[in-house]
Amino acid sequence: MKTLIFNGSPRINGDTSSLIRLLTEKITGEYKIVNAYRCNISPCLDCRYCWEHKGCQIDDEMQEVYQYIEECDNIVIASPIYFSELTGKLLDVASRLQTYFCAGYFRKEEPVGKVKKGAVILVGGGDGHMDRAYSTARILLHHMNCPEIHELVYSHNTNERPAITDEKAVAGVNSILTFFDEQDMENTAEAIDA
Repeated sequence: MKTLIFNGSPRINGDTSSLIRLLTEKITGEYKIVNAYRCNISPCLDCRYCWEHKGCQIDDEMQEVYQYIEECDNIVIASPIYFSELTGKLLDVASRLQTYFCAGYFRKEEPVGKVKKGAVILVGGGDGHMDRAYSTARILLHHMNCPEIHELVYSHNTNERPAITDEKAVAGVNSILTFFDEQDMENTAEAIDA
């Protein structure tokens, strides 16, 4: 089983990263983390190459991410909340998913062949408005062919307590692991039956 994790946090040891570490310590199979603040991925330039061609003509780390999206079984979007939205750097990376929208809309092709499961982890210390960020994350997951998305896992009030001490958030991360493992067990059973 392969899992792709988009990390929208600028902080190496911040609240989002602590929940990602909890996830990766227990995850089945291999995983890849795309750190929006430390990767070499440019935002979409609206060159419109993907209106007629698969992929993207910008040659950077996103080419590896596209390949991993094709192969993986699960995708997680994890981010702090900035002004009720995913972080700007994460949205820069996510803008490169435009090729998947264009595949269906302009090229009339299946954007991503393999169906996956998705999950969203959000943390915040502000006013608690996570609906917009969750909606954006769900849209991105759908474009990467994640029709089944785990319920939102979040930690609020991180200005007052670390997310890793939030029992509801920790339980949510464990629930994501169970959700992903259900798919792995189904795939194993199908392989045995074949």
